[in-house]
Amino acid sequence: MSDPRLLSLLHFADSAFPTGGYAHSFGLETYCQAGLVRGREDLERFLVAQIEGSAGPCDATAAVGALRAAAREDLQACRDIDATLEAMKPVKEFREGSRQMGRQTLRVAAALTGEAQLGRYAADVDKGLAPGHHAVAYGLAAAALGWEREWAATAYLYSTTALLVGAALRLLSMGQMEGQRVLWGLHPVIERVAREAAARDAGDLWSFAPGIEIAGIRHASLEMRLFRS
Repeated sequence: MSDPRLLSLLHFADSAFPTGGYAHSFGLETYCQAGLVRGREDLERFLVAQIEGSAGPCDATAAVGALRAAAREDLQACRDIDATLEAMKPVKEFREGSRQMGRQTLRVAAALTGEAQLGRYAADVDKGLAPGHHAVAYGLAAAALGWEREWAATAYLYSTTALLVGAALRLLSMGQMEGQRVLWGLHPVIERVAREAAARDAGDLWSFAPGIEIAGIRHASLEMRLFRS
């Protein structure tokens, strides 16, 4: 508990960290409107599919890859991971949401830490030289703050899951306590998937969540929308 890195980890994993993620449901709103997610059990299935099929093997793995690259001051490797994520996000709303959250993470992290590498990458993103996806920004911040690989993957997956639980509370007749039970029950899944992501090479990114991607595509045509994705 005396490790000074703990506070920075909690800071960046907190739902109050201003990434703009509160405006996104990443397909959950479509599922709710279609009646496919109605309560706790349905929500848990959706979140497990998100964690195991996309957020873990793709984004958390990319965050760890960016951490490794940034730790050896290899920004080109970070750009390469960023470009791969751009190609692997076929849903426009998901892609734009990830980029928005990444830009915000870079700006805040650069301002808080004063770390030159973060500032340089944020400038590259502003110039259009890199997409600036959230996972890459998270990995760059993790390197600047000295986090371990598994810590970074765990924090990324936890914050992603907490964001979606928060979205569910606005979309469903579900109370705060039930939402907390869902998040608590997913701790073992987050822990396992984070461990797998930390051990995976950045060249081994994969994603398979076709149902969620189809929901993301259909989201744009919903008659009423609370979220941007």
